Amino acid sequence: MRYANDKRIVITLDAGGTNFVFSAIQGSEEIVEPIRFDPNADHLERCLDTIKQGFRTVISQLEVPPVAISFAFPGPADYEKGIIGDLPNLPAFRGGVALGPMLEAAFGLPVFINNDGSLFAYGEALAGALPEINGILEQNGSPKRYRHLLGITLGTGFGGGIVINDELLIGDNSCGGDIWCYRNKKYPDQIIETSVSIRAVKRVYRELSGDRSELTPHDIFNIAEGNRSGDSKAAVTAFSELGEMAGDAVSHALTAVDGLVVIGGGLMGASKYILPAIVAEMNSTLECDGYVFPRLPAKTYDLTDPTQLRQFTEGETVQIAIPGTDEKIVYQPERKTGVMVSRLGTSKAIALGAYAFALHQLDKQEQTL
Repeated sequence: MRYANDKRIVITLDAGGTNFVFSAIQGSEEIVEPIRFDPNADHLERCLDTIKQGFRTVISQLEVPPVAISFAFPGPADYEKGIIGDLPNLPAFRGGVALGPMLEAAFGLPVFINNDGSLFAYGEALAGALPEINGILEQNGSPKRYRHLLGITLGTGFGGGIVINDELLIGDNSCGGDIWCYRNKKYPDQIIETSVSIRAVKRVYRELSGDRSELTPHDIFNIAEGNRSGDSKAAVTAFSELGEMAGDAVSHALTAVDGLVVIGGGLMGASKYILPAIVAEMNSTLECDGYVFPRLPAKTYDLTDPTQLRQFTEGETVQIAIPGTDEKIVYQPERKTGVMVSRLGTSKAIALGAYAFALHQLDKQEQTL
């Protein structure tokens, strides 16, 4: 795990709509008990004071001063400049708020802000899914290594982040990894998040079952499992349809990213219904001029399934001759990608992503001096 032995401390914030949670990380481990404050989301001055108070409280508990502040904050935003735009769940933020520069002035520390989808992907790339799978490949004697990763989160909304060769894709407009606004496969005049979110699970179950009661995704999952009365078939379909729609978006994104996929978010408690539908969509086919093509150039494996994980990591390699020489080179004919559920957990992956991003940026800045 990168930075596991690093002594530098980064202070962090998990900025939810109902709670702001502050902490500090050193050596890829949380070193203080998380501190929670009401965000005062409807009053800008109180909200900004809360953020400063939270960071001051964390710093007061540290024996060594931190080297940076790094955290996830909702967008739209200009993350490179630390400017937050008009936020739906934090109504006090309107017209552009220079949050990063404010914190830099208040604490005299470099401040790094990204969205949660991006930091989730970065945490998984440096400390989660990517090193785990590459470690298994190495143990099995495979020459293959993966360097790129698409991370998605399924919950209140549809988040995403992209990491290429250990670099987080921010984008020229701070929109890197924004797959939530892809066209919806089922409803082409709507965005994909309409069908990939908590509200989508609730809506599809309601439409199929006729049940108008206020059910949570957890309730619907229990119906699917037979642990609660209701329409079990409709419940399973509510999750599998979300998986199909998410798989469509992931397939579009993966043609550009060409790496592994890791999934987190609150809905992944129902991964037994969601993940197979994602993989099936990614392994589906399309037609052109009478020819049938795989949806993706690389075959998709469900890396949570032991059999498929073994097939993925123990794939056949051959040695082919180099023309005009007596030498040979290792060649793996089958192109592969894999999908897995986060083992770190979404919150921990985001926190580790924020921590690693700050240290990575500081190291790059030092190298240019």
